Amino acid sequence: MDFPGTKQQISDGGPMVTTELSYLRNELEIRRQRLLEASSAQAADASLRQLLASVDAALSRLDTGTFGICEQCHDSIEADRLLSDPLIRFCLDHLSQEEQRALENDLAMAARIQRTLLPRRDWAIDGWKARYHYQPANMVSGDYCDLIESNDGFLFLLGDVAGKGVAASMLMSHLHATFRTLAEQNLPLPILMEHANRLFCESTTAGQFATMIVGSATPDGNVEYVSAGHLPLFHVSSADVYPREATGVPLGMFSSTHFPKCEVKLAPGDKLLLYTDGLTETADASGKEYGVARVHELAKRYAAAEPQELLSAYLNELNLFSASAKQADDLTLMVLHRTH
Repeated sequence: MDFPGTKQQISDGGPMVTTELSYLRNELEIRRQRLLEASSAQAADASLRQLLASVDAALSRLDTGTFGICEQCHDSIEADRLLSDPLIRFCLDHLSQEEQRALENDLAMAARIQRTLLPRRDWAIDGWKARYHYQPANMVSGDYCDLIESNDGFLFLLGDVAGKGVAASMLMSHLHATFRTLAEQNLPLPILMEHANRLFCESTTAGQFATMIVGSATPDGNVEYVSAGHLPLFHVSSADVYPREATGVPLGMFSSTHFPKCEVKLAPGDKLLLYTDGLTETADASGKEYGVARVHELAKRYAAAEPQELLSAYLNELNLFSASAKQADDLTLMVLHRTH
């Protein structure tokens, strides 16, 4: 998922907006001061002085307007990498072999960590079962899905962090830790979302947002959910397929946001379908997107299908629609099925 920027360079990693540059300057100045204090200590290591020189050089690039420009090819450095490490001076295409190996190792480790955060594949509890498909566009993903058992049912969560790559995956992990911690407090959904939103606002940089659906379900089929700027979820029943639109803004936009709660009752056999924009924004050869209308239409055709069959139907149709083109965005789908 990408959100528009306001200024500065545009790279494959997304826009580096003026608010982000201000954030990075402030961070660099704070770190410079701490390096000065540490390097003046009697037992200070020479590497601290080298770091100080690198910070000074980055601040100089900010002053001259060359910050975020690759010193080799003079193209823009990927924005998400700059947010993770404001000292980098080269784009991905011009890393040294040693730097490339280190980056590949880091990405492989991050991908393994991310996979451990996912729910088990055969998840089932108290008359419900869930199946999901989680497919990063690259090694790591900015999509988020989770299932958390509670005293009277379970929580289901699906979200999409702005951007792609390592920075987005780090925010995904941050959301996972936040919601797992808050879930232990058995808070009402609107309060849980308000707390999560404030924490997200306080711990992220400007321009970093996440759309989310967070819901709770009980054995008798009652579902409450909050949709923070996310795509419509679908209530799939034997009678029809009902879209449920978002009722709030994404997490990270405003720290004081309130999130209205919605309710729906699922009969035995009913399902809820959740997905990220890696589904709806997949494009065909002409550039036309798959879109929400096609999501709706296929859900009607497979209303009686088992969750895994429904997921497979979307993946097969998406593959045909895109003519097997390279995946451009992270893709996550989740189906919740009330079995009895």
